[in-house]
Amino acid sequence: MEDLVVKSTSIVHPRLNVGVKKKIKINMTPWDLSRLRFSYPQRGLLFPKPGSDFDIIISKLKSSLSIVLDHLYTFAGRLVKKVNEDDDTVSYFISCDGSDGYGVKFVHAEAKTIAVKDMVKSGFIGGLIGSFFFPATGIKNYQGVSNPLLMVQVTEMKDGIFMCFSYNQTVADGKSLWKFINAWSEICSKGSMGIISPILLRGWFLDEIEYPIHIQDPETTPPTNYGSSTTSNILQEIVFRLTKENVLKLKAKANEGIGTEISSFQAVLGHIWRSRVKNGGMSREEETSCKVPIDMRQRLNPKLKEECFGNVVQTGMVKVNVGEMLDNGLGWLALKINQMVRSQTDENAKAFAENWVKNVEIPVSVSGRYALLVASCPRFNVYGNDFGWGKPIGLRAGPPLIDGKLLVSQGVKEGDIEFQACFQPQVVAKLFKDAEFLEYVDIVS
Repeated sequence: MEDLVVKSTSIVHPRLNVGVKKKIKINMTPWDLSRLRFSYPQRGLLFPKPGSDFDIIISKLKSSLSIVLDHLYTFAGRLVKKVNEDDDTVSYFISCDGSDGYGVKFVHAEAKTIAVKDMVKSGFIGGLIGSFFFPATGIKNYQGVSNPLLMVQVTEMKDGIFMCFSYNQTVADGKSLWKFINAWSEICSKGSMGIISPILLRGWFLDEIEYPIHIQDPETTPPTNYGSSTTSNILQEIVFRLTKENVLKLKAKANEGIGTEISSFQAVLGHIWRSRVKNGGMSREEETSCKVPIDMRQRLNPKLKEECFGNVVQTGMVKVNVGEMLDNGLGWLALKINQMVRSQTDENAKAFAENWVKNVEIPVSVSGRYALLVASCPRFNVYGNDFGWGKPIGLRAGPPLIDGKLLVSQGVKEGDIEFQACFQPQVVAKLFKDAEFLEYVDIVS
């Protein structure tokens, strides 16, 4: 891409090599291993243009990143694959021993002909631009054996900065990623390390499983269930937000006549899911599903601390009949989501893990026009990240583009919720004209 020029690429190491001294080795759980064929999640923050020299900014970002890695050093590790010759399987673990490639990839780029407004609007990743702003496009989690577990690209634009974070899901979930970014921005802007506590790894809460887990090599063995990840040339992105006022209106609507308290997010998600299905051209006899990431830290017994660093997310799924969905109101659907979330218990998690080991399945990213795949969480501190030149003015996700994927985050204004969705163009066109959908939603254009 002629509009984007890579100025430099480097590896940032922990300043004091704390992880090296501790010789940390982290075995993979079923949650980690089941994501090996997924692509690196990619998140990008848009910032206003800083007043100081950009070379000084890059130097400061690298030095503060090195300090954060002293405390949250697993992102500077590597995924290691061990071949088990006795049963023709492989095992994986994360090593922080300072071997070759240890550290975070840091890319400094320029795209001085592209303005922030071009990336804030809906659909900015629809072409090739997105691939160039995000450094891990096309990389799968199992390829962490030869790629950094965290990659950062800082791109200087015509009137702003785009900072992208691409990470391996075997080492961290969204909660841990944003904890890392929150700490990094705090150190970079204030020089303070007060918000960083020593890293808390998850420990072995799945005691019935023998580690390391032996699996078939995901690089050479076909996945047990082939999903379809629709390519970007037949998909369209739409960015929209709900104000705090409209979030509360949907919550009140969903709770009418419902005995269980429906949360704000469950009500909002029900509204989006219902709107997507209504405009998706599905027959009443078909089935639709919604997958939601569930943080299990406080759901396990014994509970893990909130600060626990790693991948501690289980995917919950709701399936309903299209006809039933359309015949019932928002409260009915939001209650289905609520019941699924409540079912994610310690017993449920341990049963999943033990069954997975007995019948290993490592899928590819799966979605489609019948499904909604939710990513991230509106509770993560996204817009509080000030690296020293102002807070973010936008959040965007990078490739891969998957039909039905829905990135959720907090809004710029307190209480707002933002979404970046990826649907087929005909669905987007209908949503733009759907008065019921637009009653609560503002499209970013």
